[in-house]
Parts: sequence; C-alpha cells; structure tokens
Amino acid sequence: MVDLKVQLEEWSETITSVREQVERVIVGQQDVVEQLLWCIFAGGHALLEGIPGLGKTKLVQTVADALKLSFSRIQFTPDLMPTDITGTNIIQFGAQGETSYRFQSGPIFSHIVLADEINRATPKTQSALLEAMQEKTVTIGGETHRLPLPFFVLATQNPIENEGTYPLPEAQLDRFMIKINVSYPTRDELKEIVRRTTSAIHLQAEAVATAEQVLDVQLGAKGVLVADEVLDYAVRLMMMSHPDQESVPDSVRKYVRFGSGPRGIQSIISISKVRALTAGRLHVSVGDIQKVAVPALRHRLLLNYEGQAMRVSTDTIIEDMIAAMEKSR
Repeated sequence: MVDLKVQLEEWSETITSVREQVERVIVGQQDVVEQLLWCIFAGGHALLEGIPGLGKTKLVQTVADALKLSFSRIQFTPDLMPTDITGTNIIQFGAQGETSYRFQSGPIFSHIVLADEINRATPKTQSALLEAMQEKTVTIGGETHRLPLPFFVLATQNPIENEGTYPLPEAQLDRFMIKINVSYPTRDELKEIVRRTTSAIHLQAEAVATAEQVLDVQLGAKGVLVADEVLDYAVRLMMMSHPDQESVPDSVRKYVRFGSGPRGIQSIISISKVRALTAGRLHVSVGDIQKVAVPALRHRLLLNYEGQAMRVSTDTIIEDMIAAMEKSR
C-alpha cells in the first residue's frame, strides 16, 4: 500500500515544479500563474482577460512547455468556421473510383488548446467548443470522437476592445472553471521584461510533468476532504450571489440580476482542493474557499442594467459577500 504522506509530497512537488518552470520565464504575475495551475490540476478550463501585450499567450505557451502535453493554438477570427476547430469528414477516392469518408481531426485534438482572442469569433464558432469543454468529445457526422486526456481549453480575450468582437454567452462562460484577470506589470517588472525580450538570451520552461502525472494529481485532488461545515460555508457564500436571498449584501441586491449556478460551487470546491494539495494538506479550509471565490465566481455574476451602467466590478461584489459571511460567523 502506497504511503499517503509520500503521495501527498509527490503531488505537491509536481505542482511546485511546474510553477517554478513557468516563473523562470514569466516575469511577475504570481497570482495569475498560481490560479492557472489551480485550474489545470483541477481539470478545468480557464479564461484569461487582460489588455494586449501582457503576455497571456506567452503564459499559456510556457505552461504547455512545462508539461509534456500536446499543444495547439487557434487564432480566433470572425471568418473562423466550426470545422476549422473540430475537424471534418473528407472524401477519399479509391483505386477503382470508390469513395469513402475519413475524419480529419482539427486543432481541438490536443491536450492544451489555446483559444486566442476567443471573443473575435462568431457565436456559431464559439459554440463549437461547448461539447469539447463539457464532454471532452467532438461529434462530426453523427460519429463521436474522444479528445485526449487531460484536456484543457485556455482562452484569452481583450476587455477593452469592442469592435469586431462577440461577447461570450453566459452558457459558455459558465464552462470556464476560472476567470483570471491579468494585471499590468509594475515598474520593476517592466524593466525585467524589456531586458529579457530585447537580449539574445532565450528562456524556455523545461518539461517537468507528464500527462500521467497531471492525471494523477487531478485524481489525488478529488480525494481531498471537505468537512461539512466548510462545504456549508461555500454553499452559503455562493447562494449569497442571488439577490432574492435573505441577508445578502446591498451591492448584490442593487446590482446583480442573476447569481452563480451550480457550476460555481463545483468550481470553488475543485479549485480549493488543489490549493490545499499545493499547501501539503488533505483537507479544505475556509481560507481556501475565500481565496478562490473571486476567480471562480467573477464571470458567473450577471449584472443588471444599473450595475453595467455604473461599471460595478463583480470582484468588489464577491468581496462584499465574503465580508458579509465573516460578520455572520
């Protein structure tokens, strides 16, 4: 029988090794790297949002380098078709003139798929990802094809440009386990970025984890314990995002139209388990729930007209929810 303590150390070491390799290349953005790895080792998909030039694409490519996984990049554009993502059946002609169909897979058939500027594609093309993200399969011509495991969609989008973009529908946003806001670097970080990108030195992450190790950590994370009182805390926090509930913060009642659905609480618990594993624990704490709540819920709160007009941040609303939970404890 394998010692659980040894397994815990191996899982934690795998996550730490990947993070160290990514941080060798990416300057700053420790919170962004940490949240992205939470999502990957929880088996979910991530949406990275930030202005152009902050290294979102570079970050995803570096994570792919640190993992011995297949990687493909899809540049989303208005003329991109669903079959450009999933693949299609092509006609083959035999020696005697007979015809047959053969499935030619698209770039979605990779372990890590970078959906670059996902909001530039039309809703029809965006919807091609829904089955892949939820079921990890692709159906073409009535035939279902399984995607390689592990499978992640890591998407990027620009929050400030509206021309030529198509906002992601709520149904697709909900498929992302986490939404990561990529912030602007500090002055010292900018200087280091310039040094690295304008010199002859080329830093690249080394592959330190295989597909089997990633799947092993994912399985290990599922076994992390969640006490009933911690789960109750997480459920009450998520329910507080609904304006029709009792004892919700004023910001929720005033600015939120719809709160988070069940996938919100599933994401909170899944990510919290990985965070606990990273810290060398086999149990989730309330602190884990509080730490992951903002990135897990920020894209699941639908603001009403007043909230949109006032440019209210969902991050602020979630922080109000956490503060209200603390007062009630």
